[in-house]
Amino acid sequence: MKILRLILGDQLNIKHSWFKETNEDVIYCLFEMRQETDYVKHHIQKVIGFFAAMRQFSEVLKAQGHSVEYLNINDKENNQSLIANLSFLIKLHNIKCFEYISPDEYRLDKQLSDFCEDLDKETAVVSAEHFYTERKDLATFFKGKKQYLMENFYRDMRKKHNILMVAGQPEGGKWNYDKSNRNKWKGDVPIPDYLLFKNDVSEVIKDIETAGIKTIGRFDNKTFPYPINRSQTLKQLKYFCENLLVHFGDYQDAMHTNEEYLFHSRLSFAMNIKLISPKDVVTTVMNYYRKHGDDINISQVEGFVRQIIGWREYMRGMYWTFMPEYKTKNELDNHNKLPDFFWTGDTKMNCLSKTINNSLDNGYAHHIQRLMITGNYALLTQTHPDEVDAWYLGVYVDAIEWVQLTNTRGMSQFADGGKIATKPYVSSGSYINKMSNYCVDCHYNKSKKTEDDACPFNSLYWNFLDDKREQLGKNFRMGMMYSLLDKMNKQVLQSIKKKAQHIIKHQDDY
Repeated sequence: MKILRLILGDQLNIKHSWFKETNEDVIYCLFEMRQETDYVKHHIQKVIGFFAAMRQFSEVLKAQGHSVEYLNINDKENNQSLIANLSFLIKLHNIKCFEYISPDEYRLDKQLSDFCEDLDKETAVVSAEHFYTERKDLATFFKGKKQYLMENFYRDMRKKHNILMVAGQPEGGKWNYDKSNRNKWKGDVPIPDYLLFKNDVSEVIKDIETAGIKTIGRFDNKTFPYPINRSQTLKQLKYFCENLLVHFGDYQDAMHTNEEYLFHSRLSFAMNIKLISPKDVVTTVMNYYRKHGDDINISQVEGFVRQIIGWREYMRGMYWTFMPEYKTKNELDNHNKLPDFFWTGDTKMNCLSKTINNSLDNGYAHHIQRLMITGNYALLTQTHPDEVDAWYLGVYVDAIEWVQLTNTRGMSQFADGGKIATKPYVSSGSYINKMSNYCVDCHYNKSKKTEDDACPFNSLYWNFLDDKREQLGKNFRMGMMYSLLDKMNKQVLQSIKKKAQHIIKHQDDY
């Protein structure tokens, strides 16, 4: 009985139980499709990365003796849609059974489940065998609770998987070392040279150009720098442990004009397309820490582990708990458009110029740049969450909706009304100055509010608080800021609001 098994572009897990044995009756299929390249405009490096990794994965499968049907973006048999391609192969090979790995994106999950309902064949869906948790575990954990606090989920994950635990208590006496993870990098702690892979993707680029795929972003060096196979991913992880982990926690929130990556691992793309599992990553980091604990403070390791077993698993759980309604949430009723400079980096605001140009150049920005620079600005200018979602989903090589949407619409834009974040992550220029050197060479003055050279974040911040008083005024974490707003001279406030409203109307002039 011929079996067709689908592998999506973010399911490149060679350790999946599907691949333990070869079977001449099983055909694996992978598709490069306009359906996936066109539903949002992606960064050129994101399309390159997916295609390059998929092609290498198909070659690994073939080398192991598996039968593979791979449809290149320009193959004449390629119908450019998932369902049409599956239907073509089912007919071509007289398939009797269709199987697929559970997708991590609601859109594809529904598309495949609907397809199977209408298919006159046997069907089966199997686990991705990647995450620590299953889709509905988080909803079960929080059942009956009013708040979905990540910290509670994170502590339970630590206990359940015995990570950084000693006799049922958190190792080191604390659950969370976040307060130790907020140092400003001043150049006094050297950063090792980055491990950049030189993947020749010239054929992929040529195929993308031939197909006429419209992309955003830049790619000049013709070699893709991120891991695109498991071997490279393991090298990246080893390099992180040996060179970067020692200071990761200290500077994970830091930003600097001369450094794109600082001490970050650059593993997110590889993890999100499943070249490596979170369990493999955490186990490797923990083993390294156990051997080198005299040289590495626990705050470095806990800060890293929290991002993976805490935020990453939590965000996926929140996605599957609240989709599809979550994608339409706009609780702060924001409706403005993103300015053009989000696609060019052409702005006099140094923090935004550096972050956006880094994003356009590398398809990358770390979590604080995404949250407190681009995300902060988008929220303060009251941008529609749909606009923000499309930009974040497109511009980053690691952006897949299950992790992008919850971080953007929830954590960054507070569009879910507080399901993920207990308060909006907004700030004036003072926070940006505290965590970076962006303000040093900026056209604008971080200390001014209404003058021509005043930092736009300052007036935008107070204007946002005033505009959103009805939705946020009773938020227990924002009481102090609203108390300060209430004490502000009314004429001063009006001047601030006038300045902010001018910025919002003329964003591309700033």
